[in-house]
Amino acid sequence: MVDQLNQTANSSIKTQLNGVFQLQRNSFLNSPTESIHERKAHLNSLKNLLTENRDAIVEAICKDYGNRSKFETLFAEIVVVTDDIKTTLKKLKKWMKVQRRHVDKLLYFGAKNRVIPQPIGVVGLIVPWNFPINLSFSGLTAVFAAGNRAMVKMSENSIHLSRLLIALVPKYFKPEKLQFFEETGAVGIEFSQIPFDHLMFTGSGATGKKVMASAAKNLTPVTLELGGKCPAIIDPEYPMEKAVERILFVKQFNAGQICTTVDYVFVHESQTKDFITEARKWVKQHVPDIACEDYTSIIDERSFIRLEHLIKDAQEKGARVINLCNQEADLNTKKLPVTLVLDTTDEMQITNRETFGPILMVKAYKEPQEVINYVNNHDSPLALYPFSKNKQLLNLYIDRIMSGGVTVNDALFHVAQHDIPFGGIGGSGMGHYHGYEGFLTFSKMRPVFYQANFSSVKYLYPPYGDFAKKVINFLAKLKS
Repeated sequence: MVDQLNQTANSSIKTQLNGVFQLQRNSFLNSPTESIHERKAHLNSLKNLLTENRDAIVEAICKDYGNRSKFETLFAEIVVVTDDIKTTLKKLKKWMKVQRRHVDKLLYFGAKNRVIPQPIGVVGLIVPWNFPINLSFSGLTAVFAAGNRAMVKMSENSIHLSRLLIALVPKYFKPEKLQFFEETGAVGIEFSQIPFDHLMFTGSGATGKKVMASAAKNLTPVTLELGGKCPAIIDPEYPMEKAVERILFVKQFNAGQICTTVDYVFVHESQTKDFITEARKWVKQHVPDIACEDYTSIIDERSFIRLEHLIKDAQEKGARVINLCNQEADLNTKKLPVTLVLDTTDEMQITNRETFGPILMVKAYKEPQEVINYVNNHDSPLALYPFSKNKQLLNLYIDRIMSGGVTVNDALFHVAQHDIPFGGIGGSGMGHYHGYEGFLTFSKMRPVFYQANFSSVKYLYPPYGDFAKKVINFLAKLKS
């Protein structure tokens, strides 16, 4: 009986999703090219949705977390996204211009080459819970700049926000342009099987593989923004106090629940005690009480228990664990102290999976090559954070360690830049969005060749006589 009910529910979800997709697909086919005025109107509607409902959005995200710092929501979700939209509005005219390209005048005299940016159709976005506005609306900014329609599937951990957006969106967009969907347990599976013109997924590598497999059945291109263990590296010549304050600000932000947070830090073996001392000072000053509203909760009980298990597993296998807050973890509020874990080994779970919490591994090193070898023996991280004033050393790390992006002498903030692409590589994902690269991702850069009234190629038509052979031999020598 239960199986029959589940099958009926799944069938209903599939019908609903495909109905919306077909609605948007038909809308695109009937009007495939939006003017710059239409695109700007949609981008302004996105911005208005956020600014006119800011307090309700902040409150909904806070409810989903149990407690989410309102400052962090305003900073990382509202401010960053609205600024991204404003930047896109300023640059959209330039991005939409038809591009002139070189043409071989010897063979195609009088002809023209052009590249025309055109919308691709209906884009699907699968959004996680950790930055639900940032990761949905930044994607939508690029999608709408390129002139497409969109369907957005939210996380099961963003129920309050999902329901709010589902209620708000119809006030700003027609259903054939944008619709949001709440995750009820089976939506994600059906959503990834829709034959979108592009599918963007942000989340874990394990789920990303499943999404890509589903998309492959429809030959749907994907952008995958996955996680990974992002390292920071502190040059022993770099000021330790400055490195610690920048790393720990990012580590405690959103309670470490960021795919581009610092997962582990390489500290020179002569400076591990200095790192710990500075870390204690910083946390005592800036995170004195994890019970306060400014310190974000872990998203759910399962994640909280997983993080506690990572710490316990490491400790039982010989790691040194330092609770920087001197407060106990609280399951009721889902608050976990900022914690250092030292002397880790490959047998520990914490070294083999993304932490996604306020836990920072500290690894000692002697020479830069040790760092390079360690990182390169694992999946390419989504981000790399070298701290040094030595340009030669910085270039060594940037050249020898492949990662999705890099912030030098800080962490995280390359993600907030609107004029550089964001995206992973290898195990941390594929494809880019943000800025012009986002516009390119969701556009078909369509090559068009305009032949001249007169074409010299006609003299090379078959049958290939002596003249054609002389010409082709001449061209072969000339072009070689």
